Amino acid sequence: MKRLFAMGVLLLGMSTQTQAITLNEARAQGRVGETLNGYIAPLRQDAETLALVSQINAARSESYQKLADSNNLPVDEVAKMAGQKLVARAQAGEYVKGINGKWLKK
Repeated sequence: MKRLFAMGVLLLGMSTQTQAITLNEARAQGRVGETLNGYIAPLRQDAETLALVSQINAARSESYQKLADSNNLPVDEVAKMAGQKLVARAQAGEYVKGINGKWLKK
């Protein structure tokens, strides 16, 4: 009985170890990159990366909308301002999309 319980605990621990990737991990692994439009874009097309991109961009869109509303600005203008800052702040080794539309590794 103790062995069965121990195996159950071990299996439960193993299943909880598979956590979703974070934005910082995805950046460091070259899965996503910042764009000048204020949103991240996937460089890899796997399900985990695409889900992260969707989640992050939805949160950014909501944030940009709130800022736009409170400052009487178009939301795309707020997003572009944020995009320029995010691209400039990207760390060495991370990907950014240039004005030419091509990916560049900083």
